[in-house]
Parts: sequence; structure tokens; C-alpha cells
Amino acid sequence: MKRLIKLSALLMGITFACSCSDIKFGDDFLGTAPESNESTLDSMFSSKLNAEKVLTQAYTYLPYGLIDKLGTNQLECLTDLSSSYRENASDGPTKLYYNGALTANSINTNAAYCFGSEEDWYTIRYAWIYIENVDRVSDMTEAEKTERKAEARMLIALSYAEMLRYIGGFPYIDHAIETTDDMSFPRLTFAESVEKIVTLIDEALPGLEWEHSDSDNGRMTRAGALGLKLRVQLFAASPMFNSDTQWHDEADEYTCYGNYDVTRWEDALATAEQLLEELETNGVYELEVPESTSTDDMRAAFRKAYYNRASSEVLISTRRGSSVSIHDDMITNSDYWGPTLNYVNMFPWSDGTDFSDDFDWEDPETQPFFDADGEPTRDIRLYETVAVPGDIYRDGSLAPVYSNATSGFMESGTGFRMMKFILQQSSDRTSLLPHWPYLRLPEVYLSYAEILNHLNGGPGRASNGDRPEDYLNMVRTRLGQLPEIDTSDMDEDEFLEAVLRERALEFGYEEVRWFDLIRYGRSEDFTKTLYGLVSVGDDARTPTSYTFSTKTLTGTHARTWQTNFNAKWYLAPIPQTEINKQYGMTQNPGW
Repeated sequence: MKRLIKLSALLMGITFACSCSDIKFGDDFLGTAPESNESTLDSMFSSKLNAEKVLTQAYTYLPYGLIDKLGTNQLECLTDLSSSYRENASDGPTKLYYNGALTANSINTNAAYCFGSEEDWYTIRYAWIYIENVDRVSDMTEAEKTERKAEARMLIALSYAEMLRYIGGFPYIDHAIETTDDMSFPRLTFAESVEKIVTLIDEALPGLEWEHSDSDNGRMTRAGALGLKLRVQLFAASPMFNSDTQWHDEADEYTCYGNYDVTRWEDALATAEQLLEELETNGVYELEVPESTSTDDMRAAFRKAYYNRASSEVLISTRRGSSVSIHDDMITNSDYWGPTLNYVNMFPWSDGTDFSDDFDWEDPETQPFFDADGEPTRDIRLYETVAVPGDIYRDGSLAPVYSNATSGFMESGTGFRMMKFILQQSSDRTSLLPHWPYLRLPEVYLSYAEILNHLNGGPGRASNGDRPEDYLNMVRTRLGQLPEIDTSDMDEDEFLEAVLRERALEFGYEEVRWFDLIRYGRSEDFTKTLYGLVSVGDDARTPTSYTFSTKTLTGTHARTWQTNFNAKWYLAPIPQTEINKQYGMTQNPGW
């Protein structure tokens, strides 16, 4: 297939300086590799300015969770946190997953991941071209070249890290492929794939800056590299892959290690400790905290944590442009999916007490979201993640989530809307440049807590002197609302549940939950009954109170795996068309 890719002055949201001279590319490998003859390369690397365009282009194809996902939907809709109810034929959750229609022959770009058609191959191709040719540039210093090569290696590592999480082992491309190359790229084993990613990151680390100036904000940093290394190592050390028991009858060396080895957890521990030590030494990155304990300040701090490009929590930020219109399709289509009541019930009361699954929703005195003075009664993160009855939403209007609303209500919905990334006011969105918070500091703390818990056999002081509960509490208490969690009677499994719940509360709609369910093989969360909420306002236009009842999510929401679950869903199928190309890819278990 012929494709043209133009490198222009368009920065695609990354603040690097480029000129407006276009460079064109053509035929590709796996739909992604541009031609790179000498004439083209001479143009691409004739100056620092042109070389920067090549690297910038590699950046623009990094994962971005708010667009081009599941037919304009959200990965969370494949988990217990959210549910889609679109009738649109392109809706990935309802048309491929809920009905069980996904196969190796039917997979398309509306799936969560379609190997061979994803933009990660573009990033890999451009990054290798940059690494192999930037030494041609005469107006760059050796130090600049070293740093930019390190960035390029990180882009490759991140792209392969995404592949690992969705499909397991992958074909590895170690140079810029030419059309004359032998197209033989056998699939690496799971172990080899993890090692390739870790090696790329280790090679990049010496050349990376700890932080960048505002003009280079968005480039890869040493802090982000260590954070990604930790994510990959924890994923690989998790029970689905690191176990003496196979996760599927057909699981093989391409999709797991095939045994348990504690050193995989210890490798993740070493990376976490290194990152935490460098954080203490170098500073810069820290949790966002509110200026006061007022509701507005607490909400603003959490919003800044994930929404603001300049957030001190963001270790890796990916960008597709600087126009707020980038998110318009997501915002419009968010009318057709919503958080589940199961997810809402995970958020504790504002005093830290767990919200009971046996809560009496039909009690007319119920105040599950706001008290009589309009103050929130729950974990403040709930309100910034979920649009609940009684809150304002999107453009300053009352959230249309109650059944007698005069406009905007979807009767077949979950009774909630996604608030995260949509926010309460349009001005909240237009005042800041858009980005995707690919990796945030709270994930580092919670990953460290999880690792210590596993190696220590539960909460309490570990051999290195740290306690896993301290790192969970750093995240849980940072807004000044919730008290520390009581771990006095918790064992390892109970503390793990606390960590996984904290990750769900912190990272809703940030593509963390799906991979947590996968790496722990949480079939119970795929098969459990999902619920929604029916709210009725005391007034159709401006209600001041509501009555509630619960409902089971059926119909469009119904998921075939709730009664017929197969572990094959943990990894994506490989399109049969890719296997038929015979360059070395194999099929995943069960597909």
C-alpha cells in the first residue's frame, strides 16, 4: 500500500521549533516505513531544523487515549469501570467485545489494539531513521545528538511497551527497514520482548535530561524513562505472565515466562528505588496538592494533576496538537458511554469510610453525593472523574444524568457521565493546551507499594525500611481530605485489593484499569454483574434533590463474557492478514 506522510512545520502539540519545508515519504513495512533513499535523507538531515522535524514526527504517533480508540470510545468501557451503549456500527465495545464478535479475521481499527495497523510502527520507523542519520547534521553539537538519540530510543521503547501490554511478544525492528531488506522478523518470546524494552531504556538513560525547559516541554526525560521501565517490569512480574500456572491452555513462550521467578519482582523493586532516590535528589516532580481544603481547591488540584501539561505529576505526556478541538469527537461521543455504579461505589465517603455495596439507594433521606449545603460527601476524586446527579458538567449546566431531565438524558445509559477530561466548564478546557497524561507520579508510588507488598508478604516494614502503606497513603491523602488507610488487619491479598482500588480511583479513564485486570487475570471482574443508577429530580429543570434506584446493565451493555468468559480476552488477537504475510508473527492463545 502506498502512503504519503508529510513532515511540515505543524508541531502537533510538541513545542519544538521547525520550519515549513515539507519532506515526503512513500512505501512502507507493516504500513509504516517511509522511503529513505539518499536524496531524501540528505534533505531530512541537512540541518538541525530539518532533523528536528523527523524526531517531532516520531513523537506525534505516540499513544493518545482520548482519540482514535475503539471507534471513538474509551478503553475503560472494556472494564468494570465504564460501559458503552452506542448503537453505532463503528463502536468497538458493543460491536466487537460485548457481543463476542471479535476474531482474528474480524479485528479492525475499532478494536482496542489492531496489531500491524497501529501508529506505533510509525514512531519506531521515524525514530530509527533519526538515530541512524542524525550524525549527518553539521549544525548540532555532539551533546545535542546524544540527547536526541536517547529520546528516539525512548520513543521506540514506549511503542514496544504498548505492544507488550496488548499482545505479549512482538517482532522486533532494530533499524530503519528498507524495501530491499529481507522481510523476516520472527516474533520474540515474552522474555526477549521485555528485555529488548528494558535494554532500550537503559541505553537511553545516560543521555536524557531529568527535566526540560518550557520550550522543550513534552520531550522524554530521565524521570519518564525510569517510570516507563518500572511500568514494564511490574507488568512482566505480575501473575499472568510470571507464574508456574499457565494463564490459558494455549499460553506459550510468546505470551508468558512459563514459570515464577521472584527476581522479576526484585528487578522492578530496584528500578522503583532508583527512581525514588533520584526524585529525592533532583526534585521537580511531586504530587499536586490543593492550596486549601476547600472543595474548589481540592478539585482543582486533582484536575491539574492529570489535565495540565505543566503538572508536576506528569512524567510522560503525549500530544497530538495544541487546539482544544482535538478532543471534540471524544466529548461529543461521551454521551454514549458512562461510568458504572460499580465504579462509583468504589469511592469512599469523605471521611475515608468505605461506601457499602449494600447502601440503601431507595431511602428518601439518602445523600450519596452532596449534603444539604451542597458539599461533597465522597472522595473528591469521584466528582472530577464522574458527573454525578447534582453537579455541573461540560459547559456549566446541571449534569443531565437524571431521568426526568428536560434535555441531554440517555435513558439507556448508566446514570452517570464521564467527567474526567470533559470537566465542568468549557473554559476549563479552553484555558489549557490538551495532552494525554501517559504516565503520572502516583503510578510510581502505587507500583512501589504493590511491589513491597508482594515481596514483604503484606503491609508493614519491608527489608529496606519502607512500608507499602506509606506510598499508598501518599496518593490517597494528598488532597487533604481522606485519612490514611488502616492496614493493621490486612494481609497481602487484602492490601493488594486496596492498591488496585486506589489505582482505579486515581486513574479512571487514564487506561490503567484494563491492564491491571489483565496482569492479575481478574476474571471475576469481567464476569461480575454491572449496575447503573436511576435518578429522578424533584424538578425537571433545576432539581435540588433526587430519589434513586439501581438497575442492572443489560441490553446494549450486556457482555457475553459475563456468562461465557474465556481468558483469551486478556491479549488481543493478531489479525490473520498479518500472520499470512509470513514475516514471523504468530497467533495469541485462544484466537
